[in-house]
Amino acid sequence: MNTILITGCSSGYGLETARHFHRQGWNVIATMRRPRSDLFSAADRIRILPLDVTDPESIAEAVAAAGPIDVLVNNAGIGVVGAFEATPMAHIRKVFETNTFGTMAMTQAVIPQMRARRSGAIVNVTSSVTLAPMPLAAAYTASKQAIEGFTGSLSHELGAFGVRVRLVEPGYAPTTRFAANADIDVTALIPEAYAGFAAPIFEAYAQPAMTTKESDVAEAVWRAVNDTTGELRYAAGDDAVALAQAS
Repeated sequence: MNTILITGCSSGYGLETARHFHRQGWNVIATMRRPRSDLFSAADRIRILPLDVTDPESIAEAVAAAGPIDVLVNNAGIGVVGAFEATPMAHIRKVFETNTFGTMAMTQAVIPQMRARRSGAIVNVTSSVTLAPMPLAAAYTASKQAIEGFTGSLSHELGAFGVRVRLVEPGYAPTTRFAANADIDVTALIPEAYAGFAAPIFEAYAQPAMTTKESDVAEAVWRAVNDTTGELRYAAGDDAVALAQAS
């Protein structure tokens, strides 16, 4: 039975991806900073491990406890919305520590075993902002764009060892805990000078039209893991697919 380790499974995309792969008969290791046993039923037999992707010791312990990993899904992420001018560098570094360096650290931790077996897959979840950058999300966009370049380069590097590296690019989903996971007060990041500019943008964000569902992302991850055609990018959600086709 194939084993998949997914980061950031306490909600949203990670949670649904864990459930999706479990339904397909996979051995699923769902990781999160603060483990919650109520997310899955006892019958699911999904293994939950604590993992903070910004903590090297936590990464080492989780990878060791997981045993052989066939697929790694780097889903854990946080966001920050606001005027870049007003965003403290501490907030920006926090976003990069999780979205960029956390993804890189997890990837580095599993490469040796996959390279030795000459098999495996690594799927990095980014965002449709890499296809069409949104206003008031400059730091978040930069953190995800870095992973796009990282993944493209690494796909060549590890492809020589039979390890596939892929990208899943979800569209906009107002139900995800985009900024909440960063514990950042967004209201403080919109100075008065930006209020008129920001108001219609936040109103547009609140509209439910053409949004990405958690199941869209889970299915895109499934395709990325099982597709052997060499495709690098997999858009998830109607809006992301439209952006990918237009780019």
